[in-house]
Formats: sequence, C-alpha cells, structure tokens
Amino acid sequence: MEFRHTPVLLNEVIEGLAIRADGVYADGTAGGGGHSEEIAKRLSEKGRLVCIDRDEEAVRAVTERLAPYGDRVSVLRGNYEDMAVLLSGLGIAAADGILLDLGVSSVQLDEAERGFSYRYDAPLDMRMDVRDEKTAADIVNTYSEKELSRILRDYGEERFASSIARRITQERLKEPIRTTFQLAEIIKASIPARMRETGGHPAKRSFQAIRIEVNRELEILEDSIGGLIDLLSPGGRLAVISFHSLEDRIVKTAMKSAQDPCICPKDFPVCVCGRKPKGRMITRKAITASQEELTENNRAHSAKLRVFEHL
Repeated sequence: MEFRHTPVLLNEVIEGLAIRADGVYADGTAGGGGHSEEIAKRLSEKGRLVCIDRDEEAVRAVTERLAPYGDRVSVLRGNYEDMAVLLSGLGIAAADGILLDLGVSSVQLDEAERGFSYRYDAPLDMRMDVRDEKTAADIVNTYSEKELSRILRDYGEERFASSIARRITQERLKEPIRTTFQLAEIIKASIPARMRETGGHPAKRSFQAIRIEVNRELEILEDSIGGLIDLLSPGGRLAVISFHSLEDRIVKTAMKSAQDPCICPKDFPVCVCGRKPKGRMITRKAITASQEELTENNRAHSAKLRVFEHL
C-alpha cells in the first residue's frame, strides 16, 4: 500500500513556519511526506530539510517522494525525541523550523498486519517502529486491571474503562489475547448493548489508548517539546499538529511555560527565579481546519495546530 495521506492544515503549517528559502527545517514525523514536500518546494539550493520518521515504510516512501529535491533533503529513520542527536549527525546545530504532525497515518491503520485497527483480524501489534519490543499484545496480556483501566480512561477517554479492563483480565486467564478481533469482541461485550450503537465502533477509543501506550506517544511528546524549542535558531518556529485533547494540552502547556517560565509567587514585585522566556506563542488559540478542508478531508476534524517562535 502506498504510504501517503492528505496532509492536514497544510497552508496553515506553511504560513506558521514562515519558511525562509535558505533556512534549515526538520519534519519530525514525516509520514507520507505531504508537509515535507511543500517545505522542500520553498527551499533554495542553500536550504536544508531533514525528514524523520520511526516507521520504516514511511522512510522508504518519503525518500522516494522527495528524491527530486536532491541534497536539499535528508531522510532519517528515528524518533523526534532524538532530533538533537540526529541533526547533529548531519552537522546541524539548530533549525529555523520544526514540524510535528502527531496523527497516525491512514496507511498504518489500513495495513492489517500492523495490528492498529479493529476492522481487520491481525496479530495485536500497533508498533510504529517494529524495532521496539513492546506490542499491544504484551500490554493486554501483562498489565494489571488497574493499569489497563487507567490507560483506557486517560488515553482513550473510555467511560467503560473499568468494565473493559476487568473483562480483559478475566478472558486472558482462559487463553492469551493475541489478535485484534479477539480484543475487539472482548471490548464490545464489556459495553452495555444500548451504548454500542453510539460514538462509532465500540473498540475505537480502547484501540487508540493502547496504541498511545505501545508507542509512548504522550510520554515522548511531553519530554520533547522543551528540547525542540531549544533546537530552534533565533526567530525559528515550532509547529505542532495534535489530534487528541491530551496531546493538545501537553503542547499548549509546554509552549506557555516556554513563553512565561517564571515560577515566582504572583505577589512578588519582581522576578527572582531568573527564568527567562524562550519565545512567544504565535497562536493564541489553536488553529483548526477550515470548513472547506473539513469537507475534503475527514481526518482534519480533530486537528489542532499550535506555533511557537523562538526568541
């Protein structure tokens, strides 16, 4: 399957990054290369774009897609949490713009063998990087009922998290839960019949939650935002597209903290903590898709873009 999808908030991202033709840019979640290609188009021969993704298929696809741009583009397999090291390996100390699109590719969801989707019967995997050790099956079969309930509630906003976690731990005593269909049926049976007809497939939220846990998505995001801001050149910008309320909250909090890092009590007349602002939030409120884009691209419905400019 061709690793491509329609990039969300494309025009807004390009405007937010304020691309300079001879600048250095990094796409930390290159995916199918949609955003990356638009950045590459705007670079001169002196410009540089580094595309990073932890999915082997994405790396292969974006390498092929951006081949016409030659030495302007470098494609690396890795995680954006290691961006400083990855850029350093290319002799790059700072970037004029960094982009993160935190959405899951439709290709990852639609490839049955990847185990991301409840729509296909496949081994429970859900790893974005197959080199990682922990799979969805490991989580479902080894986490305690309390841990499972927390993940389903916090990451999936699943109102029946306790019931689902209880049934999972009961069913795995009979036999290991190894496939997506096994898990989907267990989840479905855990939800009252009258509630199964609303809000889409009954397993949707639980599968999302387990995927987030498998790939440490929120943990990596929370640990990385500050470092990515520090990687920016003066005037450089960080643009982040999130699709989940918890993701957006992490991004918003980190950017606000970078803009106003002072921890002095509010009644202090002057700052004594010595913490200086790293820049400013370009987006006072998150940017969302236009009605036109929503009509053309269903994936854009939950997308939120926030942009931060380094001092």
